[in-house]
Amino acid sequence: MSLQSTSRSKNGGNFFSARILLPAAGAILLVAMALDTTIVWEGSEEAASFASDTFSPEEFGAAQFPDIQTFVETRAVEAETLANEIAADKAAASEKYGVSAGVGAVMPVKFSGVVGDGRSGVYDVNVEGLPEETRVRVQTGPAVNGTDLRDAMGTIEFGQFKNQIEYQNAGAAINDVMKAEVLQPIDNSELTGKTITVTGVFKLINPKNWLVTPVRMSVEQ
Repeated sequence: MSLQSTSRSKNGGNFFSARILLPAAGAILLVAMALDTTIVWEGSEEAASFASDTFSPEEFGAAQFPDIQTFVETRAVEAETLANEIAADKAAASEKYGVSAGVGAVMPVKFSGVVGDGRSGVYDVNVEGLPEETRVRVQTGPAVNGTDLRDAMGTIEFGQFKNQIEYQNAGAAINDVMKAEVLQPIDNSELTGKTITVTGVFKLINPKNWLVTPVRMSVEQ
């Protein structure tokens, strides 16, 4: 009887101790979390500082595109000159006119030409003076693919961003600003047969196939 009674006493003691210790441990954890938590009130200086650390692709694109546009327009080379120099020495032409962007340099170019066939807003353009085998295409939207505008100056680099997603979003946002300012006023549904004047960039991978993203474009009426 004595042993059995002692056992129940010990078990009861353990259960009683657990009921006290578990809430106490929880209280300690809550206190530690509270000490490590910063409350930021809306409208405070701390809130403004926190918001400034959040990357906004839209704000970034709006801030960067004017500089990119000016840079490209200032450095743009006539298509005939550029094509001849690329044909003579691709590496030398890239070094002379382009900005390194990993695989292929981003080349600034300007030209006028007659619009040919198009698909999904990408049109062939017949530019006089170019080698017959050189194909020039222009992106007119609504979709504008690639990061040629982002990479055009060589000053926007991956290390400026938290991750690859932000880096890609930056390029897409710059394209969106270009579309709104340059392409949106243009009706690209009836471009075939018309003469357009374009200043833009393309990535020099295949010397005989240029896909130009414009920073300035006009259509002769």
